[in-house]
Amino acid sequence: MLARKSIIPEEYVLARIAAENLRKPRIRDRPRKARFIAKNGACNLAHKNIREQGRFLQDIFTTLVDLKWRHTLVIFTMSFLCSWLLFAMMWWLVAFAHGDMDPSTESSTNSTKWTPCVTCVRSFTSAFLFSIEVQVTIGFGGRMMTEECPLAITVLILQNIVGLIINAVMLGCIFMKTAQAHRRAETLIFSRQAVIAVRNGKLCFMFRVGDLRKSMIISASVRIQVVRKTTTPEGEVIPIHQVDIPVDNPIESNNIFLVAPLIICHVIDKRSPLYDISATDLALQDLELIVILEGVVETTGITTQARTSYIAEEILWGHRFVPIVTEEEGVYAVDYSKFGNTVKVAAPRCSARELDEKPSILIQTLQKSELSHQNSLRKRNSMRRNNSIRRSNSMRRTNPSLIVPKVQFITPEGSQSASET
Repeated sequence: MLARKSIIPEEYVLARIAAENLRKPRIRDRPRKARFIAKNGACNLAHKNIREQGRFLQDIFTTLVDLKWRHTLVIFTMSFLCSWLLFAMMWWLVAFAHGDMDPSTESSTNSTKWTPCVTCVRSFTSAFLFSIEVQVTIGFGGRMMTEECPLAITVLILQNIVGLIINAVMLGCIFMKTAQAHRRAETLIFSRQAVIAVRNGKLCFMFRVGDLRKSMIISASVRIQVVRKTTTPEGEVIPIHQVDIPVDNPIESNNIFLVAPLIICHVIDKRSPLYDISATDLALQDLELIVILEGVVETTGITTQARTSYIAEEILWGHRFVPIVTEEEGVYAVDYSKFGNTVKVAAPRCSARELDEKPSILIQTLQKSELSHQNSLRKRNSMRRNNSIRRSNSMRRTNPSLIVPKVQFITPEGSQSASET
């Protein structure tokens, strides 16, 4: 069956579609800026064109610790194998130079006149086995040293020293990799989003930090930095300009007692880079706030550092974190399921500078919030009252036992009248 033709010609349909597309504004997303610090604390930085690679070999221990586990295990295995093979070659040369490899000496080995340097070393395989036995201090009893060759005694001392050095370096490297400071930072968590709200009459930037372990972080301190691209008056472009911002801490020192999740607060004042930013300007800002938590691990005594960052899209204006610490049966309980939950609160949309210049803005905002809250309470109460009335009426209709029966009254004149009671 043939397709049915449209009544409107195709050229008019295409023209109308093109006109509609022209009328609709096309919103293009702003190119997303690369983060300097990822949410998990990793630095988003790539080192290129490093010419002086030899500097890494000068600090060989740190280089080994920074390597990946597969590379460390390969180096660990190859270091022992190479040392065993090297000293196996030396033992074979000692035995060959002394004549232990000569077949003619086999008949005279039982005599008292001939004494080999190392007994039962007659091939490279036996020399390799003896090298392993010497370095890992395993004695099977078949091969042993004699006092015939002073050179063999020197090789034995040298191999023992080299083996101890390799054991100390490699075992220390593996221990440091398993006990690295950033492993402890995996249990230090930050809220996924930060908030800006009014606290004590001031606009404040806040985020929440917590520790999942019972072992505490001693002398924990929090630092906040703003990273943005700036241009100096001389025209110099600084791609990563770091600015420290103060943290509001009632204690004189910057240390915090991280026994329970805390809300870290930064008051947006004249010293703050956020002083001139309003709620509408925040989405257009190309900035990143880096949070650094440092402290000493209580169990190991190693200094650890946890990092995260917040970009403009992750900062909620006019929100506040919900409380998660409650007292239950004499014990303070922390509900981590609400760790990042926020609630919307009244906050002026202007910048902190405008709020300082016009304090009445805050009063008007709070009054509007109070009025809207009261209106919502009235509407909610009226809705509840109407629902209860409707529910009672529907129950009367559906339940016949609740219907009041009609009663007839007889007057003295004998007439009957019906009424409801």
